[in-house]
Amino acid sequence: MPIGSSTAGSSSTSPERRGLVSSAERRAIHDLGALLTGTEARLVAKELATGSSVSSAFAMVESGRRLTALDLVRAAGLRHERETLAAVLTGIEGARAHIARAETLWTMPGHLAGAGALTSRLVDLVNGARTSVVCSSYNVQKSSGMWKALRDAAQRPSLDVRVYLDGAVAASGSGPSAPEVAEWLDPSTVFVSKEFDGKPVRNHAKFLAVDHRWLVVTSANLSWSAEYANVELGVRLDEPGLAERVEREMREAEEQIYQRVPL
Repeated sequence: MPIGSSTAGSSSTSPERRGLVSSAERRAIHDLGALLTGTEARLVAKELATGSSVSSAFAMVESGRRLTALDLVRAAGLRHERETLAAVLTGIEGARAHIARAETLWTMPGHLAGAGALTSRLVDLVNGARTSVVCSSYNVQKSSGMWKALRDAAQRPSLDVRVYLDGAVAASGSGPSAPEVAEWLDPSTVFVSKEFDGKPVRNHAKFLAVDHRWLVVTSANLSWSAEYANVELGVRLDEPGLAERVEREMREAEEQIYQRVPL
């Protein structure tokens, strides 16, 4: 009987695949859906639709979970079934449309939570950025891993880097001055808080937004003590809508409570 007949199933699926999905393959598809965020599923499906290979498309998945995701694709028998894989990913995106992937990140002294775990993950996010990095902190110290990570990001022409700091702390001499930070991070854009209604505004907002997608809200400043000695908590979200909202609201506040640091 012809492949395209009604009893033969969809012609877009290879004959050896039709009706032969094993329980192991179904489990792998289930596990893939649990592993990926809706955003990752959408981005990978989009890359597949533009002709990218499966390996290239899965570069959209966070590096720490990428190999596991590819292993599950192979286990599901979809490694060479790009159209079927794209359809599966679209289903995953729909199923997870209202579920944000959230992860707690801690720093504690010694081995209790892994030294520098929270800020190390911040560095990983900045190092993996593709389009944008927006960072806000009470202060930044040269001892922080983010000091170098932000500079490296600023030197990449494909990235837009914006940094917000507390103006009083930057002028106190307890760390790098605002002009020093701006010069170090050139050509990124550095802001410090200023006076509002005659009173200095404290910039206590501590967050990192990467690629208008990842958002980390944290108790930690960008310093050695926050990375290795303190008890600090951060929450990382894969939530583009929220990340973009935070970035937008900071930009809307710039004119009244921040000033750009000139080079």
